[in-house]
Amino acid sequence: MCGFCGFIGEATNREQVLKDMTNAIIHRGPDSDGEYIDDSAAIAFRCLSVIDLKKDSQPLFNEDENLVLVSNSKIYNYENLRKLLEEKGHVFKSNMDSEVLIHAYEEFNTKMLNHLRGMFSFVIWDKKEKVLFGARDFFGIKPFYYYKENNNFVFASEIKSILKHSLVNKKLNLAALETYLTFQYSALDETFFKNIYRLPPAHFFIYKDNEMTIQRYWEPVFETENKSLEEYVEEIDKTIKESIKAHKIGDVEIGSFLSSGVDSSYVASCFEGDKTFTVGFDYDQYNEIDYAKSLTKKIGVNNYHKLITTKEYWDILPKVQYYMDEPLADPAAVALYFVSELAREHVKVVFSGEGADELFGGYNIYKEPLDIKILTNLPRPIRKFLGKLASIFPFDIKGKNFFIRGSKSIEERFIGNALIFTEKERKEILKNKTNAPSPFNLTKPFYDKVKSKDDISKMQYIDIHTWLPGDILLKADRMSMAHSLEVRTPFLDKEVCNLALKLPTKFRCNKKSTKYAFRLAAKRNIPENVANKKKLGFPVPTRIWLREEKYYSIVKEAFSSPIAERYFNTDKLLLLLNEHFTEKRDNSRKIWTIYMFLIWYEQYFN
Repeated sequence: MCGFCGFIGEATNREQVLKDMTNAIIHRGPDSDGEYIDDSAAIAFRCLSVIDLKKDSQPLFNEDENLVLVSNSKIYNYENLRKLLEEKGHVFKSNMDSEVLIHAYEEFNTKMLNHLRGMFSFVIWDKKEKVLFGARDFFGIKPFYYYKENNNFVFASEIKSILKHSLVNKKLNLAALETYLTFQYSALDETFFKNIYRLPPAHFFIYKDNEMTIQRYWEPVFETENKSLEEYVEEIDKTIKESIKAHKIGDVEIGSFLSSGVDSSYVASCFEGDKTFTVGFDYDQYNEIDYAKSLTKKIGVNNYHKLITTKEYWDILPKVQYYMDEPLADPAAVALYFVSELAREHVKVVFSGEGADELFGGYNIYKEPLDIKILTNLPRPIRKFLGKLASIFPFDIKGKNFFIRGSKSIEERFIGNALIFTEKERKEILKNKTNAPSPFNLTKPFYDKVKSKDDISKMQYIDIHTWLPGDILLKADRMSMAHSLEVRTPFLDKEVCNLALKLPTKFRCNKKSTKYAFRLAAKRNIPENVANKKKLGFPVPTRIWLREEKYYSIVKEAFSSPIAERYFNTDKLLLLLNEHFTEKRDNSRKIWTIYMFLIWYEQYFN
């Protein structure tokens, strides 16, 4: 995989600015680089070679060199698409998959995106028309950021590259901070840096005459078909194996991440490689290494593993937050950092299991509509009364949350897989008022598109558009690219998605199981106890650490720091910390969310 950057407009010492921007993302592509500069545009590229190793460099040009391409992409159907384009008269100069992008744009213009199967982020500069066209893949696997102010347009695969531009003013976006406190990731289109934005997944843009237009080109749609469970299980297994095969393009060896879950186990059993990679912690319930060794022995592949010490974990936090670009409070990001570091010692490319939960209904929270159905079937006034009554009882009374959540509609209670601070709580701990939108205002446009669907489908739709790109794919991209490692996600494939969204809800999530049909398909390839294993995420012992004197003291010092004083009511932060330390409440996720912001702030503003 690769990285790119560039700008349209002015800059003092353009060549040096472009070089500085490129060097900021050298970790995304250590094998080679390239650049293109004219009177209007400056574009650069860093390459990690995996296809056509001798020629795998960019920028790329069309036949008359009027179009210039840089891309961070892997196009899995490039051979068929190349054949189609050659039949239409296009002449290719290499075997690189990325080259199909520039010829497809020549042939189909923006409709080219309908022909692609893969993960991608790219820009194409039209020298003659002075037009910049760019796009981001269907799910947001690959990143794209841009800065727009006055007549300057700056873009890159990572924010740290944009910050190297001489005209970009680095300023904290307080609205992003407030929103982050609820979602645990940056949830707005405008990032933590004022005037720097992310292009949403499945969108393209056109920049011309200092004006930018953005348009959506694809979206997932739930359209169930009337097939039997057995037919769906057969189709799932066939489609996933075909996707894994398609994702194997390239001239380098491919490994696979392996945790104790069904998703990575399914991939590891089918990818036909012989290297898997696992990390764990020195706590029994947080260590998946023994499981990985057992499974790989059964399926006949090698497993490379690492036990992450507590000291290693805490010591690496500043570096993790630097590579992340924006604060992310998901503790599993650090585990991904270490497993990527381990994998890069052996391979350049790995498979990973992201996306299966969102598409096939795998998160435990998706069962909630079934669990509280006895309440949601009651008339709304009665539900509201029961919820209000429950809210006045002591904090830890059993069943309180059941009645409170049951009193609300799905639109009122679910914003995605993480809800750290409520809107009221975040305003209480912040010193400064912001114009941050309500979390429910952010999810409303997505709910509006699936009004007629059941609650489980609505939850999946929200996660596909928020949690998946904002947390899951962000950390997968940044932690792998920190080690110049390419991650491929065969579940996040258009063909797999189209099949998953055809499943009746009961085959996705029911009282028996999450990912019901998916697990039955997986059972054909892995042991039954693995296929039926309850969803855990990547377990990290932050709750335990924050009750140890050493790490309590580290966080306490951060919560009392001048930075904390600048943005938070520190007495409330210390109350959260002390309540957790004395085991009055489990505040670990709230504490971690604030602590990660403070560490990130040190990296980018101090």
